[in-house]
Amino acid sequence: MAERRSFLLRVDPDVLDAVQRWANDDLRSLNGQIEFLLRRALRESGRLGP
Repeated sequence: MAERRSFLLRVDPDVLDAVQRWANDDLRSLNGQIEFLLRRALRESGRLGP
């Protein structure tokens, strides 16, 4: 597996709360949910392979 990198993300508290609730609903960690959403957006825009 590729090395994972860390970075700081500043986000509106309401957005963070909504993503945390979504992560809880999907039984994912907050970090896992953010990565899931980023990967899906990248795939849909054609910027990441299948």
